[in-house]
Amino acid sequence: MTAVLFIHGFPFDHLMWRHQLAALTRWRCIAPDLPGAGTSRGSKSADEFSMGSYADDLIARLDGLQVGPAVVCGLSMGGYIVFEFLRRFPERVPAAILLNTKAAADTPEAKRGRDALAAAAQHRGVQAVADELLPKVLARATLERQPAVVPEVTEMILRQPVTGIVGALRALRDRPDSTPLLGRIRVPVLVVAGDDDQIAPAAGMEEMARAIPGAQFVLIPESGHLSPLERPAAVNATLNAFLGQL
Repeated sequence: MTAVLFIHGFPFDHLMWRHQLAALTRWRCIAPDLPGAGTSRGSKSADEFSMGSYADDLIARLDGLQVGPAVVCGLSMGGYIVFEFLRRFPERVPAAILLNTKAAADTPEAKRGRDALAAAAQHRGVQAVADELLPKVLARATLERQPAVVPEVTEMILRQPVTGIVGALRALRDRPDSTPLLGRIRVPVLVVAGDDDQIAPAAGMEEMARAIPGAQFVLIPESGHLSPLERPAAVNATLNAFLGQL
């Protein structure tokens, strides 16, 4: 049975994949909490988080489960970790799925924003992060027509520990530019974008897909940055179709 490793985004945990875990029963789905997220407390120091350390932790977990190659599926920050897998552990990645993410590193302005949000989290707690991100991660259609998604996402953010939040923000700030990697990818890749994603706009994701040889691009309508929670049926159908081709 094909194994699929689901890597959640920031500032969330593995439960953002709950609809996929329930629906993709033909595959061995593995969806851990990253260090410092959910029930995985991780390092005591926020300075020890990086995309590389996240990838190392996930490889160790796969090893512990006796899973060799696994399709690696990441959303947003999870996508940055997928790129780390493709750089450092290509023999473990027979295919990759990139949702609501981008290849480029942070701009100087974005780096300053990461630092400001980290400072806000340290001084005012995780509520400051929820207040900042909630208006940006959900599509307007979701806010208008799926009110139950808002408290679910809010609660998921609020249960994250501050150390993990700050560590993730520093890892995001310092992540490498993965743009040079795109043209060298030689495995099947699915790129999934939301048509109302303010953080990883669909046009940029389509451009990224064009830079990856043979990549498939799918646009999810009425979806923001959290397409697996906002439009689970459409995302599940897309993932099932891609995985079924492998």
